Amino acid sequence: MPVFSILRESGPHEARVAATPETVARMVQNGAAVRVQAGAGAGACFADADYAAAGATVMAESAAVLDGAQAVLKVAPPSPEEARALPRGCVLVAFLEPTRNLASVRALAEAQVSVFAMDLVPRITRAQKMDALSSQANVAGYKAVLLAAAQLPRYFPLLMTAAGTVKPAKVLVFGVGVAGLQAIATARRLGAVVEATDIRAETKEQVESLGARFLLVEGGQEGSDESGGYAKEASDDYRRRQAELVGKHLAEADVVITTAQVPGRQAPVLVTADMVRSMRAGSVIVDLAASQGGNCELTRAGETVVAHGVSILGPPNLPATVAANASELYSRNVLAAVTHLWPGQELVLDLLDEITDGSLAVHAGEVRHGATAEALQSGAAS
Repeated sequence: MPVFSILRESGPHEARVAATPETVARMVQNGAAVRVQAGAGAGACFADADYAAAGATVMAESAAVLDGAQAVLKVAPPSPEEARALPRGCVLVAFLEPTRNLASVRALAEAQVSVFAMDLVPRITRAQKMDALSSQANVAGYKAVLLAAAQLPRYFPLLMTAAGTVKPAKVLVFGVGVAGLQAIATARRLGAVVEATDIRAETKEQVESLGARFLLVEGGQEGSDESGGYAKEASDDYRRRQAELVGKHLAEADVVITTAQVPGRQAPVLVTADMVRSMRAGSVIVDLAASQGGNCELTRAGETVVAHGVSILGPPNLPATVAANASELYSRNVLAAVTHLWPGQELVLDLLDEITDGSLAVHAGEVRHGATAEALQSGAAS
C-alpha cells in the first residue's frame, strides 16, 4: 500500500493545498494510505476533520507525515531545507519552477528525490487533466479583473442614470492564453469594453468569440510555441511592432492586464515607463507576470506602485487569494498525475512515457531539466 503525504504549505503568500478531502477520498478508495499535516487545508477552508472523514490520517508534525512516504504532494516548490527533509527515494509532485529554485533542485537531486513537476507537464491531449498551469491561470485571470475593478475609480459597466450616462471602462489585455481569456470574459461580464493582443494571430477568433476586439500586429510571429505546448519569447522586432500598435489603445485604457510569461525566463517588458506616462490618471495595471520580473517596467512584485497617477499592481500569487477553488482545481490536477504514476500496486516512473519523461525534472540523482542542469553546471546555485 503506497503512502501519500500532504504537507502544510510554508510560503508567505500560499494558502492553497495539494489535496482536498475529495481527492483524498479517491486516493484512499484506490488503496493508498494518506497522511495530512494538521492545518494543511485551513487556508483553503478545508478542516482537519474533513480529511479524517475522507480516510486520511491527520498528524501534527511534518516529520511524522513524511516518514516512509512514497509520494509527497505539495503546491509550491520546496525550500532547500524542505527538500532535504523529504524521504530519500520518494516522488515529489508539486510546482517546481526549477530554473528559479536551483538550490532546492540541487538538494532534491542529492536526496535522490524524483520530482514530477506540475509546471513541466507536456501540453498534450493525454495530459490535459494534469494541466495545473492552466487551471491556476484561469483563477488568476478572473481575480486580476476583480482587483482592477476594486482599484479603478470608475465603473466598469455602461450606466444610464437620471444624472446622466456613465461610459463603460476600457480594458486592454496583453496575452490571450488561459489567464488572458478568463480576464477578457470576466471584464466583459462586468460590462467593460475589452481589447486584447497576442503574439499568436490565431487567437483572434477566441478573443472575438468573447465579445472583445483583437489588436492584430501585422506580420505576427512565426512559431509562437515551443515544444511541449509552452509559449516562447517574442522577437524584439515583434515587440517593437506591438508597442507601436497598442500605444494609442493603451493611452486610452482604464485598465491594462498583462499575462505574458515564458517558463524559466524573465517576463518580457511590454509596457514601458514611457507608456505608463501616456496613460490617464486613475488608470490601473495588473501585472500577472510580477513574480517573473513583470510585463510592466515599473512593476514591483507584491507591491502597488503609483506612477504618473497610474496604479500598477504586482500580485505575487493570485490563485492563492482564491484558495478554495484554486485548491479544488489543483488537487484534481495532482490526482490525475498521481493516478498516471500509479497504475497498479506501486508508483511507476516510466521514462518511455511522454508525460512522465517530460515532467520528471529530477530523477535518481540526475537533474533532467536541460536549462536547470546547465545553470547548475555553470555554478549559478551556491
